[in-house]
Amino acid sequence: MEMASFTGFIKTLFYLILFYYAFKFLMRLLAPFLMRKAMDKMQEKMAQQMHQQQQRYQQNSYQEPVKPSMPKEKKKVGEYIDYEEVQ
Repeated sequence: MEMASFTGFIKTLFYLILFYYAFKFLMRLLAPFLMRKAMDKMQEKMAQQMHQQQQRYQQNSYQEPVKPSMPKEKKKVGEYIDYEEVQ
């Protein structure tokens, strides 16, 4: 069974720290580009949705308007008389 050496541990620790700072540096450079690209994509998607909604609205507005139906009058049977109970 081999034991890990102290120099191997230090090398591994050095590489981890190096990769961490390299990643951090690259993200500072690439983050604005990635955010701009994401915002452009989102703006394009919203514009498409708005265009689709406008088309739907235009299609619905050209249809013949529906006339509200008037309620039919009920037959008048007679006059309503309210009786009071006498005790």
